[in-house]
Amino acid sequence: MSHFMDTSGELEPVWIKTEPYSNRPQFPKLNQDLKTEVCVIGSGIAGISTAYELVTRGVQVVMIEAREILSGETGRTSGHLASALDEGYTEILSKHGAEGAKVAAESHTWAIKRVGEISKELGIECEYRLLPGYQISQFERGNPKHDEEVKQLKEEVDNANKFGLTASFEEGYAIKGWLGKPDQRDAAIFQGQATFHPTKYLNGVLKWLAKQPNFQCFTRTRMMSIEEKGLLTTKEVQVGTEDGNTITCRDAVEATHIPLQKLSIVAELEYYRTYCLAIRVPKGSIEDCLLYDEADPYIYIRFTECDEKDDYLVIGGGDHKVGQEQEDGRFAHLEAWVRERFPQAGAVDFKWSGQILEPVDWMAFIGLNQGKKHTYIITGDSGNGLTHFVFGGKIIADQIQGIENPWSKLYNPKRIPSWSTLPSMVAHDLQINSQYKRVFAKDIPDIESLPACTGGVLHSKTGKPTAVYRDENNKVHKFSALCPHLHGVVCWNHTEKSWDCPVHGSRFSKDGICIEGPSKEHLSPADDEGKASQEQAALG
Repeated sequence: MSHFMDTSGELEPVWIKTEPYSNRPQFPKLNQDLKTEVCVIGSGIAGISTAYELVTRGVQVVMIEAREILSGETGRTSGHLASALDEGYTEILSKHGAEGAKVAAESHTWAIKRVGEISKELGIECEYRLLPGYQISQFERGNPKHDEEVKQLKEEVDNANKFGLTASFEEGYAIKGWLGKPDQRDAAIFQGQATFHPTKYLNGVLKWLAKQPNFQCFTRTRMMSIEEKGLLTTKEVQVGTEDGNTITCRDAVEATHIPLQKLSIVAELEYYRTYCLAIRVPKGSIEDCLLYDEADPYIYIRFTECDEKDDYLVIGGGDHKVGQEQEDGRFAHLEAWVRERFPQAGAVDFKWSGQILEPVDWMAFIGLNQGKKHTYIITGDSGNGLTHFVFGGKIIADQIQGIENPWSKLYNPKRIPSWSTLPSMVAHDLQINSQYKRVFAKDIPDIESLPACTGGVLHSKTGKPTAVYRDENNKVHKFSALCPHLHGVVCWNHTEKSWDCPVHGSRFSKDGICIEGPSKEHLSPADDEGKASQEQAALG
């Protein structure tokens, strides 16, 4: 089986150690037309949460997935469940006012509790536990910048308490087990945060769903179109698949990390790669908690099971825009950060990366898609995708059933961003458009200089840019380097051995298979080897 059918990168996330791909429920490929009430497209936490909320209310649901179950970004998360949000309530207050900040706190807190309720009700053992979350300065004590960040942390604590969280500031606090030299004591402490094993949890929910008479799931069933049918009023939605089958439904939900469309919401998001590693630490040697510093990009830490002797410290960070910076040095920086502060750390067993989407105003887009009446979207994780998409399932289930949801307004995809976001939106658009200069660039001088298991873009003055991959047997495979979405020129991701588009973040396997939208299509093969390898990868 092609590795990219199970996950969206060459490197394996830590979660497969205790929950391998073989434990995931298996579903057939769709081979006929179907009718249902709701079609959910995507089988990550957004799709599964939406399906669960609908199925438990008696709604008939069909879920489809382009590859295998949990093959997208959910399986590559770091597994934080937080209501102490990445951007902070001080910033959220400035963009969305007191009512918006209150809704953000309430909805994310609900999502944390919801995961606990469902895991308990369904008997899913997924390491779910409530923990304190600590936010600390990136600078050491004695540095004036440390004092500046402490002041900001205190303000954040005050605002978080105003909007319903339980937070405090403790001067001189350091988590237990911090034995290294860097002195970053002083912490904002947020109670009621949580963590879990994401794929254990979602596999458990899926196995329960698979037993329900009003749920069906089909994998290797790629959505290619969504059309709302009817002249004055929408009477039905038709979801078309790559193989030519049609799912006719009353409502459709795109839970595909990013909507598979040209622009609109797509243009209101920024696309980032983020990096994680799992490093062994002696069991019980470090306080079980969530930890974040104030750097940009920031460091984030949690712990998960390893074996009888050790736990894993999972650290993440090193974010950068997709396809716009080299990946070199990201893992080394994260490892060095851990070893300087936790000298008891042992071997690094897992390294991987994932993709996050940042809305211009930091709130996810959850609800009816722009210009649609029966097509819903869930996107824009803003670094808190797990909680965003758990409560997103409730918002969409409520909307489909005509139930008023008090959180809908804040996350409405049709909302008009505040004026304060305008400068960042303009800067983002200019920066994105500048990526089209790659149409004249090349990454390698010639094919002969390309090492095995590596790719690069080759460009001749008379032809179009070509994405060239040399496999482990030194066979060369060629594909068009133009992303099918809006014709950005893809870049080779050395870390995950994928082709990444720097314009709107679409990603493709080394064989050109689409593994991340907004593109729906694969890279076009440019020679017989490319065509053969892509066909083989699609078959698995």
